Amino acid sequence: MGRLAGKVAVVTGAGSGIGRAAAVLFAREGAKVVCADVSGREKEAAEETGGVAVHTDVANSADVAHMIATAVGEFGRLDVLFNNAGFGGPRGPVTELDEDTFDTVIAVNLKGVFLGMKHGIPAMLEGGGGSVINTASASALVGWKGLAGYAAAKGGVVQLTKSAALDFAKKGVRVNAICPGMTWTGLADGEVGSAPPPDLIPPQPMARWGMPGELAAAALFLASDESSFVTGTAIPVDGGYVAR
Repeated sequence: MGRLAGKVAVVTGAGSGIGRAAAVLFAREGAKVVCADVSGREKEAAEETGGVAVHTDVANSADVAHMIATAVGEFGRLDVLFNNAGFGGPRGPVTELDEDTFDTVIAVNLKGVFLGMKHGIPAMLEGGGGSVINTASASALVGWKGLAGYAAAKGGVVQLTKSAALDFAKKGVRVNAICPGMTWTGLADGEVGSAPPPDLIPPQPMARWGMPGELAAAALFLASDESSFVTGTAIPVDGGYVAR
């Protein structure tokens, strides 16, 4: 029996990176997976996991409502929601950040998490509870030079996570976040299945990149019943970056 046997999971940003790794791992551990993405690669993820693909713009309320309805319609319930979709935006000082770009970064990285919980938690409550995992960032905890909009959005994700955890602590829904450090995903020009160049070493105490599967493993713990007494946390998975 897998660690998610009998559970239904929705993963956003499932087309690549952490989302793709999580969708595959969740399926391997027994979950029925709804793979959501805006890129079109959600279809590839669904084929790889045996799940269902849903084209979803996480910043669009109607899209997110459809995503959740698809999970319930296809599989009868929702147990796990991994709000993972996001992007970094351009690098540079806050004074050079275009206002429209800032709005988009906030919409995808922060509003997308809000919409996921707004539409997903009621479905979980109907089934007796569940686990929400939100992807924040190490930048939410310490800040990253040149990524003010992204760091602000991810900082908001951490506080949204903590507040929602308190809202539903007595109702069977747990809400936690993972905070990736520098991870070899599309945000770092890493393609699915590729390895980082050996001479490209990020400034993390472990002196290497995090890999999508390592972040997916942390999400799996939070999705599983093994973390049944864990809620309101923001767990750094960052090779020691925040601890410096």
